This record gives sequence, structure tokens and C-alpha cells, in this order.
Amino acid sequence: MGNVSGKTSNGFTYEADYQPPSAGRVHWTATFRHDGDFAGMRHGCVHGMHDVPAAAVDDAVKVDIDSIWTNAS
Repeated sequence: MGNVSGKTSNGFTYEADYQPPSAGRVHWTATFRHDGDFAGMRHGCVHGMHDVPAAAVDDAVKVDIDSIWTNAS
């Protein structure tokens, strides 16, 4: 299992876990906080991750997390 953390483009911090690529997909779950207070959770899946280096998987997961959080309805 992988773990990433970061800050979204709209200022929320997150901690996320993801499963290593299986069949080219990476499934992740993230917990978001704003000023230390719980703000929500999301999950997602990144496709097309066949033979991708670990650092690139981390980056792809971070991009997807930001996109899901900032484009949420």
C-alpha cells in the first residue's frame, strides 16, 4: 500500500492511501482537512498505470486527488 499527502489547489490538506497498480488501475482513499478540522473524504481510481515507476504513481494519485476535491459538486 502506498501513502501520499499534500495540499490541494484550494488550500485543503489531505492524507491518502492507495493500492499498488493492479490491472493498470490504482484505487485511492483520501481524508481532507481545513485548518486541522475534518473536511471530508473521497475515493477514486487512476487508470493506465501499467509499468509506471512508483514516483510517477504518487504524482498521478496526487493530481487525481486534487481534481476530485476541487471539481466536486
